[in-house]
Amino acid sequence: MATVTVGAPLDQGVGYGIVLGLGFGFALGMILVTFILKRYNSELQTSEMFTTAGRTVKSGLVGSAVVSSWTWAATLLQSSGVCYRYGVSGPFWYASGATVQILLFATLAIELKRRAPNAHTFLEVIKARYGTVAHIVFMVFGLVTNILVSLMLVVGGSATVNALTGMHTIAAIYLLPVGVIAYTMVGGLKATILTDWIHTFILLIIIIIFSLTAYASSDKLGSPSAVYDLLVEAAFNHPVEGNAEGSYLTMRSKEGVIFFVINIVGNFGTVFLDNGYYNKAIAASPVHALPGYIIGGLSWFAIPWLTATTMGLSALALENTPAFPTYPNRMSEADISAGLVLPYAAVALLGKGGAVATLLIIFMAVTSATSSELIAVSSIFTYDLYRTYFKPDASGKRLIYMSHVIVVAYALFISTFSVGLYYAGISMGYLYLMMGCIISSAVIPATLTLVWKGQNKWAAALSPIFGLAFALVAWLVTARKECGSLDVACTGSNNPMLAGNVTALLSPLVLIPIFTLIFGMDNYDWKSMMTIRRGDDHDLAATAGVDLENTLGGHVETTNEFAEEQSKLMRASKISKWTTVGLTLAFLILWPFPMYGSNYVFSKPFFTGWVTVGIIWIFCSLGAVGLFPIFEGRLTLARTFRAIALDLTGKRHVKAIRAENEGVDGEVSGTATPTAMKESVKTETKAE
Repeated sequence: MATVTVGAPLDQGVGYGIVLGLGFGFALGMILVTFILKRYNSELQTSEMFTTAGRTVKSGLVGSAVVSSWTWAATLLQSSGVCYRYGVSGPFWYASGATVQILLFATLAIELKRRAPNAHTFLEVIKARYGTVAHIVFMVFGLVTNILVSLMLVVGGSATVNALTGMHTIAAIYLLPVGVIAYTMVGGLKATILTDWIHTFILLIIIIIFSLTAYASSDKLGSPSAVYDLLVEAAFNHPVEGNAEGSYLTMRSKEGVIFFVINIVGNFGTVFLDNGYYNKAIAASPVHALPGYIIGGLSWFAIPWLTATTMGLSALALENTPAFPTYPNRMSEADISAGLVLPYAAVALLGKGGAVATLLIIFMAVTSATSSELIAVSSIFTYDLYRTYFKPDASGKRLIYMSHVIVVAYALFISTFSVGLYYAGISMGYLYLMMGCIISSAVIPATLTLVWKGQNKWAAALSPIFGLAFALVAWLVTARKECGSLDVACTGSNNPMLAGNVTALLSPLVLIPIFTLIFGMDNYDWKSMMTIRRGDDHDLAATAGVDLENTLGGHVETTNEFAEEQSKLMRASKISKWTTVGLTLAFLILWPFPMYGSNYVFSKPFFTGWVTVGIIWIFCSLGAVGLFPIFEGRLTLARTFRAIALDLTGKRHVKAIRAENEGVDGEVSGTATPTAMKESVKTETKAE
């Protein structure tokens, strides 16, 4: 692993303070929230609650959870790196190439809730439809996806903590997940989603500070015009090969487009095969899954686009000034791949304040996404492995115990694996480009499981395996042909990665028809997905002395409620298909390619408008996933604070408060009680 040659702007104590102090701060906060929800809203931490958050989360919190889960360390660090390499095209290619998956996944989220309302993981759906062989194949691909994502989070985050504070990388690798483990174990998916909202809010505020500093208040830059002039000068000193006129101010970038394709392919795998996104879909209230994912996707777009357009371009503009950490040299390729463009630009812009802000947003990104991965993996091991193959009659208490064990074991495994990658010289950038080669051959078969009744079990089970083999051959043969070796530098270059990624994603388009011809077309009736069982939490309810029916996740739907829910989901399914296809065409073709095809180099007014749109968009994102969840849950938030005040002053006994709240329509930060769910369904049906 290449070492950073510049001095860390912050002391090690700051690194330990944020990693441990904030980590435990969030853990204690979530423990307190869990206690409050239990005391005043009668919430019981059942196995269903731990894994699905009661299936009642509303659209604002779903949106913020999607944004938080999709905002990895790589989102901020890798996007800034591609901006430094390719100019303004890099942030757009990164953002658009990773937004469309969230938008398209909205359709899959609706289909999952419609076809398998009791599922805990997408793998349960595979098992219900195809049986054991396909289930095991997709379990392997799903877990590999979670492992690759987790490794990128920890490897990228620890490298940044090391660069900013001098904290030893190994210490950062092991300590970053500690606080996450604590609050995930206590609060499960609900704690993860609530923490996601806090993380997202803080992250957006810091991105806004960065952008307004660079483009409005900085004495070094201070306006889009000043940045534009410095980028023109930078292109004159070191023009970008493959860019129109060698400029950083053009969408016409040969290497940028290659990255764009790699980015799209790899991110299909990390959304459509990451059980964390299915967890969010499962947790969503039926009528809120679609708007939640649309809000999340559109809000997320601004994060890498504006962050990289600000920090990547600021690095290019400031690297020839003494304020830049590597001055008088340019950044090395190893530092760029390690994700250090953003922290170096932040230090150049804001000094130690910029370093602290960067440390905060990387901490937020790493910990919130890691929490999602912990829940995703624990639910796979608990429901797809333990309950399916070892103890089908496991009690709710046993399922929670297994979930807790897996959360701890998986975090330890990922940290140890990350240490190995650190010493092997494998960076976050390398993992980001490689992931599509490894996992994307399972994307199309997994998607067709929920949308096409004709795919047979052998097409589903075999096409990912053969696709992976073809992708590895394409990747390594191209690398060998390009530069004659299979070292990290060669296999991590754009053309080999492009060959492997594209082969992985598209090979099932050939393989599935072949296996369909060989084994015949299926005519699946979708009924077996309805037989997936919820966890049996009667033992936990009996121990707590409550009626399971009155707990989140314990309510058994009536026939009328189920019919109303299915009607709403069918309507949402039709809307989602048109909406997501339209937005996908806009992001991938209608917006970028006219500028790419015309070789247009931004003028100063156009660049000013480009930046202005990004800043407006980030404020809209703050409203959508930062403020809207508070508005959605405002009634119950007010009621809960009132209950706390009455309890603390002794004016009302807690039992009386619970009795008052039990029948009231409300959502605790966007989640509804069973009674509230019934009333909500009635209200929404009348409205339609």
